[in-house]
Amino acid sequence: MRTSVRHTDPDTPKRHGTRIMRGQLPVLTPMPHTDLPPALLLLGPTASGKTASALALAHALPVEIISVDSALVYRDMDIGTAKPTAAEQAVCPHHLIDIITPEEAYSAASFRDDALRLMAEITARGRIPVLAGGTMLYFKALRDGLSALPQADARLRRQIDDDAMRLGWPAMHAELARLDPEAAARLEPGDAQRIQRALEIVRVTRRPLAESYARREMTPPPFRLLPIALAPSDRKVLHDRIADRFSQMLDGGLIDELAQLRQRYTLNTSMPSMRCVGYRQAWAYLDGEDDIETLRFKGIAATRQLAKRQLTWQRQFRDTWPELVELDCLRADLATAVRNTALERLES
Repeated sequence: MRTSVRHTDPDTPKRHGTRIMRGQLPVLTPMPHTDLPPALLLLGPTASGKTASALALAHALPVEIISVDSALVYRDMDIGTAKPTAAEQAVCPHHLIDIITPEEAYSAASFRDDALRLMAEITARGRIPVLAGGTMLYFKALRDGLSALPQADARLRRQIDDDAMRLGWPAMHAELARLDPEAAARLEPGDAQRIQRALEIVRVTRRPLAESYARREMTPPPFRLLPIALAPSDRKVLHDRIADRFSQMLDGGLIDELAQLRQRYTLNTSMPSMRCVGYRQAWAYLDGEDDIETLRFKGIAATRQLAKRQLTWQRQFRDTWPELVELDCLRADLATAVRNTALERLES
């Protein structure tokens, strides 16, 4: 069923539907037109303003927010993940935040299953799902489905990790290059998580990674996906934001947060949670390998590299996703622009 809402901004056009009064719980008004239910997607690199933009949608529309962030799933990892505060999460229901411990793993397949279930539940409540975050693989999995890859092999992963501890990840990258040169060429020698998974798949399947990914199981999501992407018109400004935010994380207690995590949980640097940007750099500091300024430098550099990868994903989406609308994340009226774009997309 197609739906419509009216927002409260007097500067935007009037729309058919139910007027949402301040303080009321918004409810969608059904329209006599059969269509897939809508889902708003808000994607962008780190420090692009996704949280504020998603909350702007929550103030204007009857929404619930589904996090699309592979770091926000972890409990007790708040500072280094820039997790929305309790006050921000109280604005509207949030999902897929604080759902597992840092000792556990969460996959793109798990995300797709959880997201589709939540989207159906939110729609049934008469609200609009907003999927907001920067883990681009999750957005791709939601839209395109997942390749028929082998399940994780714990014994093989331990063997790869042991070899990496002994030889280093650049050596494991060289091993991948021997087995699958094309796959290795797409990965940086220090990208431990992706090198580990690529080696695991190649060794289990005995075929090139590209061939395994081509064996895709595709089930289109039963929603009208409306993607809004945030991108900077000036990369340097985004880099400055990243530097400021990482410094704020250090000042806000990132090192103490990691120290408490290491006391509370059984963790090591091969775990996905501890590979998150910021935590792996702070780990080296706590182990006495780096001083605070080296930690700051490495953390900022790694976050900028993350943003670069996210923007590369977005360029690919722009070329293959006709519905995608891109907004400059540096514009002063970003929250208003996101809200108005979302309203226009929902009414189209």
